[in-house]
Amino acid sequence: MSQIHEQTSLPGCPGCEEPLESGDLFCGACGYDLSAVPAPPGDRPTVALTVPARSAAGQAPAPGPVEWPPASEADSSDLPAPTHRPTDLPGVDSGGKPLRAAAPAAPAAAAPSAAPAGVRFDEPDGPAGASGDFELAAPDPRTAEQTAATGGKICVACRSGRVDTDGYCENCGHAQPRERDHMEQELGSVAAVSDRGLRHHRNEDAFAVSSTALPDGSPAVVAIVCDGVSSASRPDEASAAAATAANEALLESLPRGRHPQQAMHEAILAASEAVNSLAQEPGEAREHDPHRHRNAPACTLVGAITAGELLVVGWVGDSRVYWVPEDRTSPPVRLTEDDSWAEQMVATGLMNEAEAYADERAHAITGWLGADAYDLEPHTASFKPDRPGLVVVCTDGLWNYAEAAVDMAAAVPLDAYERPLHGAQVLVGHALDGGGHDNVTVALLPFAVPPRGAGSACGPA
Repeated sequence: MSQIHEQTSLPGCPGCEEPLESGDLFCGACGYDLSAVPAPPGDRPTVALTVPARSAAGQAPAPGPVEWPPASEADSSDLPAPTHRPTDLPGVDSGGKPLRAAAPAAPAAAAPSAAPAGVRFDEPDGPAGASGDFELAAPDPRTAEQTAATGGKICVACRSGRVDTDGYCENCGHAQPRERDHMEQELGSVAAVSDRGLRHHRNEDAFAVSSTALPDGSPAVVAIVCDGVSSASRPDEASAAAATAANEALLESLPRGRHPQQAMHEAILAASEAVNSLAQEPGEAREHDPHRHRNAPACTLVGAITAGELLVVGWVGDSRVYWVPEDRTSPPVRLTEDDSWAEQMVATGLMNEAEAYADERAHAITGWLGADAYDLEPHTASFKPDRPGLVVVCTDGLWNYAEAAVDMAAAVPLDAYERPLHGAQVLVGHALDGGGHDNVTVALLPFAVPPRGAGSACGPA
């Protein structure tokens, strides 16, 4: 069926552009059949964007919704592409699952329907049930209270789930931090901090801090730091057992009047026995097996006691004690000597200190606590400081980043004497900032004595 168009809309002949008159069916100049000219398309009207006319009162009428014309269903290149809703197209959500089908449209008077399919609301005010995949219920305070009442651990992530024996939350599956990954303790004037570091998968260090009273009523403060030998089996158990045993031995002997240096020697022996016991197999011990002690649990130990005018240190291995005077104009001192290959080379004169510590064998220890130790030789020393200072007891996880006494003193914050816990935290942070390649443990003991004039900052008793 042909359609006759009104030619008033044609300004001129499509063939020769000759002006046309209303009602012409053919061009008078070239004979063009005007009935074959298509009508102008009606699916793409031009919408004028004009300022609305003002009413008699001078106010503009309220703007109404813009009614955009529907797109053509045709797909030719000279017409717009069809318009689709997002739910008309196949797709998957962020979890890789097909999008849900769109819900049927609700009546106009009904309340707003649920969110369209494929839309996730992670905000607290999103529609109920519209969170899609990975939906996690809000913490239930009643569940947390029940878990706490039964002595269970509560997840650090969702704050509601119970932590199972494997260390994972039963509600959200979040892995919980190990108890020994980071430990802090402050007891009066002594404080200690231990951290797993940035490279190790667990913390194999341990510490114990305590205080007691001597027979005359004066206080005695104790700090023990142990470093598990990573190449041995169960090094974390070895360090914990040694720290606990040494601390308990000192708390038992010091109040009975044992000299602090002798008490330290005996505490190291007690720690050694505790570590040795870890190597004993349950049931029938194979006494005649020559390999029963191979790769036995092992650790190093260093400790300090402040009692009256005495500062006593004891050690086996390469953990250290430094003395940092409160008056930083006085020189700091390192009070221990490592049981290590490097120290042995320096002591025998085969290498100087720089050459020895540059060698890859420098940190190989020659003394430790464990059933496979060759000869246990506890080292102890007693000092009488002549001025107030700070005793730094640490593992190599710290002193690797502040080896010289002057470097350690520079890392110790100026207020560490008054704030030992803060000072220990800063020192652990110093090691982590340096790379944190090892577990880091440090204990700080302020030592208070009245100034007695010039002299060495710390001299042996």
